[in-house]
Amino acid sequence: MSTIEIGKFGEDSATSYLKKNGYRIVDRNVHVSHNEIDIIARDKTYLVFVEVKTRSTDNSLYSDYGTPASAVTRSKQLRTLEAARKYLATTKYSRLQPRFDVLEIYIDKNERKVIKINHITNAFGA
Repeated sequence: MSTIEIGKFGEDSATSYLKKNGYRIVDRNVHVSHNEIDIIARDKTYLVFVEVKTRSTDNSLYSDYGTPASAVTRSKQLRTLEAARKYLATTKYSRLQPRFDVLEIYIDKNERKVIKINHITNAFGA
């Protein structure tokens, strides 16, 4: 699997996970300005902006690169917050409270299967 295929597999896995856990998927791969939001989902209270980070078993679960969530730097958070603000200003979902989650997806890329999903709710905010 290429890096792009790993990312797509991770996002597809994240979407399935969210649906199984009662979220309704609003949109995927939303481009706002020069930023991308991986998944936008909702539950009864929140419009959830989800950043998906996928690691394959080629990288240890405790690699030198840190956890997948550690790749969501403060700079990435600020870009996501700005994209969410612009998105909310132009959609019918503006009445919902925004929340920013990170989904860490660990996969075995050789067997194309998910090993572990770690859902970090309210991972960052304004």
